[in-house]
Amino acid sequence: MLTRIAPVRAVAYWTMTHSARLGDQMPTRSPCAATVRSRFAPIVSPGSGTSEVPEERLSCAIKASTAGRRRVTDTIAVMRTIGLIGGMSWESSAEYYRLLNEETRRRLGGHHCAPSLLLTVDFAEIEQLQRTGQWERSGELLAEAARKLEGAGADLVLLCTNTMHKVADAITDAITVPFVHIVDATARRLTDYRKVGLLGTRFTMEQDFYRDRMREHGIEPVVPDEPDRTLVHDVIYQELTRNRVEPASRAAYRDVMARLVERGAEAVILGCTEITLLVDQSDCAVPLVDSTRIHVETGVELALA
Repeated sequence: MLTRIAPVRAVAYWTMTHSARLGDQMPTRSPCAATVRSRFAPIVSPGSGTSEVPEERLSCAIKASTAGRRRVTDTIAVMRTIGLIGGMSWESSAEYYRLLNEETRRRLGGHHCAPSLLLTVDFAEIEQLQRTGQWERSGELLAEAARKLEGAGADLVLLCTNTMHKVADAITDAITVPFVHIVDATARRLTDYRKVGLLGTRFTMEQDFYRDRMREHGIEPVVPDEPDRTLVHDVIYQELTRNRVEPASRAAYRDVMARLVERGAEAVILGCTEITLLVDQSDCAVPLVDSTRIHVETGVELALA
């Protein structure tokens, strides 16, 4: 169980150009404007620092707060539709779907489940593009998936993978509905931590897109040294994405996390959804931060806002 973690807060991100277009199509004042301004200000965008919500961004938030709402009864809460870009791997997508509906039922009770749309891409194609460094092409594929979800009625979009947030900008540029970024959602739950271990694919652990975004929130990520990074990466791709859970790999991950703690990590982020299939809190001396669960909780919070 995580300790010292701040309450979940919904975080959504809009590109200025697309929100401005929405602003042209919508009234500047809406019955929900005050609520949206209160719940989503301030918004932190890459490189822009913290500021109040501009009107053009607010108009997009207003759309997100009104689109898809329908009155059923006075006692039934109605969620907006959550779009999921999945398939990377399907085990990860299944975990997102399970957590999404568990969180919705926890909040609303009864027989509630989350209105959602899931579009899966072929992980074999994505994995090959990752391996060969064709990130631009990967971004094009996921941007197209996001457009399809928006066209089908999604009111916000979650990408069901940590690694592919490397191409998050391509996705946000392709849609007008909010895109919930996993790094920002996770970082905002770590307000009491300054040095945090990070486990994930080699791309997540070694490339700047994830670590630099954590630093924007005042958190210094600590990644495993070699050969631990290779071990963590290989277990993900050779075992967990194939639904194999090996006791020897769990023991190896315990040792990797122990070495991160020795280097000063105050908590450890599980920065790959499949890792939760392998280890749990009993395997680590400091809090484990489940980025997938936090991402889902943030998405549900926004869908209910």
